[in-house]
Amino acid sequence: MSVEIPVVHQNDSAKPYRASSEIFDYPYKEPLIHQLVTTYLTNGRAGTKAQKSRGEVRGGGRKPWPQKGTGRARAGSIRSPLWRGGGKVFAAKPRDFTQKLNKKMYRAGMRSILSELRRQNRFFVTADLRPERPKTKLLREKLREYGLDGTKLLILVERRDDALERAARNLPGVQVSEAKWVDPVSLVGADRVVAFAEAISVLEARLTEQGRRR
Repeated sequence: MSVEIPVVHQNDSAKPYRASSEIFDYPYKEPLIHQLVTTYLTNGRAGTKAQKSRGEVRGGGRKPWPQKGTGRARAGSIRSPLWRGGGKVFAAKPRDFTQKLNKKMYRAGMRSILSELRRQNRFFVTADLRPERPKTKLLREKLREYGLDGTKLLILVERRDDALERAARNLPGVQVSEAKWVDPVSLVGADRVVAFAEAISVLEARLTEQGRRR
């Protein structure tokens, strides 16, 4: 089974692209997408925040003044959390925020995102989006011609394309990504996604039965 994906092309009569229904006609599962996105963002956290408790701050071993007779409040250490330069009450320590997500759930979540993008007319296929030269002006003209300018655009390519990346890096909101490395946050955050046919083949191999065997 296959579904049709609209094509952005200089020729308005270009036939729609036929793609796997297993990838682009999957049910919308909002809880799964939410878990996929939050897991991806959480796994990106460094977790390197560190603070010192009162026992780790240097100095403060001596009582600053006698317990009685000075008229001041009692104090046992200048490194008390109440003092400027003292330790923290609940000092933050380095921690691992990594969350586990099964491969089956990951693939299902990605299929759900891609399918919803297609249903909302936010996913397109292209064959001639690459400019003749790696110039930002030429790529901007193509995007304007296809009605894709002024939006957060994600372009999916089969393999790294230095020329296309150089042309797109000065266009605000335009991102170029290899299909095998595309992440759920980039897909969800894009207003529109444009993919080359070869990139869709990579997605199908990654997210269908063939990808499960790897």
